[in-house]
Amino acid sequence: MYSFSPKLKLVSIILLVAGLVLFAAGYFMNHAIDEVKIEHMMEAVKGTGHDNPTHSSEVVTPAKDHAGHVKHATHQIHNQPLASLHFISVFFFGVSCAVLFFYCIQHAAHAGWPIIITRVMEAISGYIPVGGLILIIIMLLNVTHNGHLFHWMDPALTDPDSDQFDVIIFEKKKFLNIPFYAIRTILYVAGASFFAWKLRRMSKKVDETKSARDYQFLYRWSVGYIAFFGFASAAWAWDWLMSIDPHWYSTMYIWYSMVSCLASAIAVIILVSVYLKKNGFLPQFNDNHLHDLGVFLFASSMLWTYTWFAQFMLYWYANVPEEANYFFGRFEHYKELYLPMLIPNFLIPLLVLVSSKIKRNYKVVSAMAVVVIFGHAWDYFNMVMPGTIGPYWRTPELWMLTIGATLFIVGLFMYSVLFTLSKLKLIPEGNPYLHESKIYEYPF
Repeated sequence: MYSFSPKLKLVSIILLVAGLVLFAAGYFMNHAIDEVKIEHMMEAVKGTGHDNPTHSSEVVTPAKDHAGHVKHATHQIHNQPLASLHFISVFFFGVSCAVLFFYCIQHAAHAGWPIIITRVMEAISGYIPVGGLILIIIMLLNVTHNGHLFHWMDPALTDPDSDQFDVIIFEKKKFLNIPFYAIRTILYVAGASFFAWKLRRMSKKVDETKSARDYQFLYRWSVGYIAFFGFASAAWAWDWLMSIDPHWYSTMYIWYSMVSCLASAIAVIILVSVYLKKNGFLPQFNDNHLHDLGVFLFASSMLWTYTWFAQFMLYWYANVPEEANYFFGRFEHYKELYLPMLIPNFLIPLLVLVSSKIKRNYKVVSAMAVVVIFGHAWDYFNMVMPGTIGPYWRTPELWMLTIGATLFIVGLFMYSVLFTLSKLKLIPEGNPYLHESKIYEYPF
């Protein structure tokens, strides 16, 4: 039985508090920005010589006068607090749901090797309802127009009598409308939270009864979550990420955003498993289990690179202005962040994890797990910020908000996972494949 150490509990609380303090400071600094400073920020951006829109709707319905430009920039600058919280909240919610997806795949495939770490995966899924609650709060702020992350929520854009009428958003309003968006968000959170609770409950029941019938029910619920995750992860990528830029769409986007979370999910499993192993709580976890997790980390990193390149190349080749602008705006305004993110997400995993021997090195694989999580959080930053805050990211307020929000969510994630883990029996004694997992040895 794992005991949540006072030291780690203190670390998670310090992260929570430090994150809140930094975020609060950044929030007040952001809201102290007045119109005069906003105009100076606009001039600074214009002075760089880069004036390409960061948002594809700006290509079709740009602001027509100076007052309109100032209003638009004001919304973007004051979006910084909510955008900072949004990107990291969506990322960690997606990671915890992807961990549960990976867990269910193992049960559906009747895989033997990962049974030793099933409790680790169940514990990580304990963050789902907590992270989901934060996303519901963000949703409420947006639908009540206290936040302006989603351009399509402006009612003037779908009013044919308005001078801001946007025919593209009007045609999409059957899906992109506030009541349906709110209902979908609640369904994603409630559905994922239910499956996380139900699968932990069924796993515990298998331990108690050691019944093949109960294990069959665990298998069926696992298949059910795989189906739910397949639809829900696609839909929340549309709702929470792609609809930030409602004129743009990509058929690759749902895979791209999901694989980003899947690679990070495997990295989180590695970190928790190695922590338990090194502290004597999970001695059954060995080099062979680490090797297989390393294989999945390497494979998912390469799959992410494929989806990134396929999405980018197709749109760049087509060269449709409102579609290519998604990338071109990032090249112009986020050039320090956009392409360099390939280093932690592709180049480093490729160079380090290609070796089978390296995948058995606890320190190297753990370090790579940290690199991958950092890289994909960076990727989510690049997904959210250009369409919400535009070119106004080079400010101390934004970095205080981003670091504060990240520390807060990481602290909350750590506390939720380790608290859930302390309530679970680490070894699933009732699982029929436990012996296979204990004696598992990678054959090559």
